[in-house]
Amino acid sequence: MNAMQRAALQIIAGIDMDLLMKASKEEKQQASRRLCRLIERERLKGTNGHWSYDLNRHIALKQAVDVLEGGTVRRRQMRHYC
Repeated sequence: MNAMQRAALQIIAGIDMDLLMKASKEEKQQASRRLCRLIERERLKGTNGHWSYDLNRHIALKQAVDVLEGGTVRRRQMRHYC
């Protein structure tokens, strides 16, 4: 994750990825669950055609979960993120 992505995640979800990468396993799991809830809310906005849906926000949240769970952003891999 680059600095811009980290700043956006801080604004969107209130999560500091730098601190989170050094956190305990329990704190990482809690943050992962929070991100999954945010992804689900964003997905529902998109499905319902809500005006505030943002594909870029949806992608950023997904990438944050990938980094948190695997250390790097994985592309072109089909899997459920939460």
